[in-house]
Amino acid sequence: MGNNAVSCQAAGSRRGKAPHAVAAAVVTAVIVLGGTACSTVTSGAAARAKAPAVIVLKQGANNGNGDIFITPAGGSVSGPEIISNTGKVIWFHPLPAHELAADFRAQTYQGKPVLTWWQGPPNLGAVSGGTDYLYNDRYRQIAEVKGGNGYSADGQEFLITPWNTALIVADTVTTANLTSIGGPADQKVVDSIVQEIDISTGKVLFQWNAADHVPYRDSEQPRPASAVTPWNWFYINAVHLDTDGNLLISARYAWAVYKVNLHTGNIIWVLGGKHSTFRIKAAPGQVLDRAGEIFADQHDPEAIGNDEYTVFDDESGGGAGLLPFSRVVTVRLDPATKVATLVKSARQPEGLLATEEGNAQTTRNGDLFVGWGDASYISEFSPAGHLLFNAQLPGVDITYRAYRLPWHPAT
Repeated sequence: MGNNAVSCQAAGSRRGKAPHAVAAAVVTAVIVLGGTACSTVTSGAAARAKAPAVIVLKQGANNGNGDIFITPAGGSVSGPEIISNTGKVIWFHPLPAHELAADFRAQTYQGKPVLTWWQGPPNLGAVSGGTDYLYNDRYRQIAEVKGGNGYSADGQEFLITPWNTALIVADTVTTANLTSIGGPADQKVVDSIVQEIDISTGKVLFQWNAADHVPYRDSEQPRPASAVTPWNWFYINAVHLDTDGNLLISARYAWAVYKVNLHTGNIIWVLGGKHSTFRIKAAPGQVLDRAGEIFADQHDPEAIGNDEYTVFDDESGGGAGLLPFSRVVTVRLDPATKVATLVKSARQPEGLLATEEGNAQTTRNGDLFVGWGDASYISEFSPAGHLLFNAQLPGVDITYRAYRLPWHPAT
């Protein structure tokens, strides 16, 4: 994959339809900002692709937290895109047809700022084969990461560690004997795998397979009717670092977050699910879902310090949810009493339910920046929970995650 996208300015604005979930009386201004991304193909001929537009509904987060990183997908053009807080297109990298990007953000590699994203076929989370890319501050590719040990990198995660390795997710289809839980002896299953990879050499430094540590009975996902239909029983959709350098692994279909020792692979604790280390409770003014859980079908656990974590709480794996809306929850753990308390939550502003995807990032000034997954919105909240910024990807476009981060390209 070559360097086929460059920085360019917004090409103008046009008025679009108001979001379907927002009443006209509530929307005081709807701004649709489009842009044109400039490309150079190998023949030298100029190619131009329309960058997906963003409808800015509320723009009150002018606080220096940086630019917005999204991966619009589902429309006519997909790819990693950087926009300003006002919606201006800063950079867009159009992808070939039938490919999508995920987990696009600014990170640091070997002390220098880089852009990173996963790119592959449009079957994210379904044993998809793809590649993770690193671009420098001149928008030129400097490295790529592929899955090791015969596995392919999945688009759920591409995190560069402070020691310059990559944490990625991979999936594989295998066969399991499920007779102990009333299933067939030869059930096809999708096993989720975490890998830590040396970016410079491609060597796998650490590998963790969920099936080696978690029993199949812990899944909340119904088994398929046929043994030949792969059962995606665990579904890792995020792997992050806790404040002590160990892993936080989100298992969407176990409704649980696992803290895992990065050296031994042993599970340190489990938050949520059928075998939680912690007793679950809600602080005054907060609510658990219908299953008595803090979260379900969740994504993106993030450590924010002092034994507190944010989690993107989808509350639905498709269809009706355990709550009527998605939210971001803040959970406080008490290691001594083994109690996990829901202390704060931020609801999707339009009251929508994200049935997949989504993330929540605590910015450098303490705001909460949220990508609402397939609900097609991105938002920013103050530490007190006030909505500062809200925007929508119109039409059928969604973004797997969204970030707000400083980015200063070379001049």
